[in-house]
Amino acid sequence: MSTVDIARYADRRARLLAQMPPGAVAVLSTAPEVARNSDSDYLYRHDSYFYYLTGFTEPEATLVLIAARGEAPARAILFCRPKNIDREIWDGYRYGPDGAREAFGFDQAHAIETLDDKMAELLANAPSLYYPLHHASSKLDARVAVWLSAVRAKARTGVTPPAGTVDLLPLLDEMRLLKDDGEQAIMLRAATISAQAHIRAMRAARAGVYEYELEAELLYEFRRNGAQAPAYNSIVATGANACVLHYSANNAQSKDGDLVLIDAGCELDGYASDITRTFPVNGKFSAPQKRLYELVLAAQAAALEAIAPGLPYSGAHEAAVRVLAQGMLELGLLQGALDDVIANKSYLQFYMHGTGHWLGMDVHDVGQYRNVNLADKPSRVLLPGMVVTVEPGIYVRPAEGVPEEYWNIGIRIEDDVLVTAGGYTILSAAAPKTVAEIEALMQHD
Repeated sequence: MSTVDIARYADRRARLLAQMPPGAVAVLSTAPEVARNSDSDYLYRHDSYFYYLTGFTEPEATLVLIAARGEAPARAILFCRPKNIDREIWDGYRYGPDGAREAFGFDQAHAIETLDDKMAELLANAPSLYYPLHHASSKLDARVAVWLSAVRAKARTGVTPPAGTVDLLPLLDEMRLLKDDGEQAIMLRAATISAQAHIRAMRAARAGVYEYELEAELLYEFRRNGAQAPAYNSIVATGANACVLHYSANNAQSKDGDLVLIDAGCELDGYASDITRTFPVNGKFSAPQKRLYELVLAAQAAALEAIAPGLPYSGAHEAAVRVLAQGMLELGLLQGALDDVIANKSYLQFYMHGTGHWLGMDVHDVGQYRNVNLADKPSRVLLPGMVVTVEPGIYVRPAEGVPEEYWNIGIRIEDDVLVTAGGYTILSAAAPKTVAEIEALMQHD
């Protein structure tokens, strides 16, 4: 780990501590290991909040932060697995407390087995305790109750427990929402790797190819470029499967004339990418496919124009819906007036999801979408450093009154977009998305 990285994580801890009252204590644990079967765990992935503050990726670790009070400076304390040469033979290198303190810049580090005893000391006379309150994945609530009971047991000696507990995660959510230069660079690299994976899948496509064969092309490109894993379960959906939003089987065989919808992105150094492209398996869009595809592409262009600092987050969705609804009317999917179709939400028959979400350490990243501090909870405004996906789509299932030429066509186009001071940058721009670009790429020998 470089000195720059140490400074970045230390700065995040300092910014969090500055939001806490003097002497307050914050506690955050990483994710547990999860058994896959009797003798094997799932591939381990650290907790995003914990990693954001530490850069530490080993399991069985807890971070304790203590805000400065009076002459006592702020402290960052890590509890982690002790060195164990026997286990390292089986499981790999462990930093141990001393190694972790030096490598990651903590003020102190202790063995994880001492956490309960140490917390009873650290919480004595602390004004408040910050931790992920009732957070399903942290499982700290039961341990916090034990720690507070231990402090209360010392009441006769004049020791007092924290007066209250505060949810730590909203503070971290707001911090994580704005990506710094280092985060933006990682996310650009992740999106570029994923774009190359989509290109690889397009080049490998042929009529008769199985969805899992294309998935394998994606995974190969992710790993050969250094990405640690997919950021989420890849969707590779041919034909009617593309009308299933969270399709996951990836086991069908394509037919000549099918479209293939691939929603896939890698995770690189803790950060996700999220790209969707839709293309004809035989390399040539049919006329109905092309009409729907260009409608979705136009909707994405309209949504992108609604992204800039100071504009509402909701504006991109509203712009996309307006273009899609107008197109649905023109293509005979819906009847009526545009404003009525939008007001009564009849467009939901063919476009039933939002046009994007926050992106970062988690593929659906943290952060409020509305200003919850105002009575009417308006959409929050975009700021430089936010990263969003822009992903309009259209999904036409067979139904009475719907032209048969569009049946079983599902299309989504999704990019990763960084809000900048001057507007936006498409991080995933390397993935082709116009009809001409896709058809030219897919010309087979």
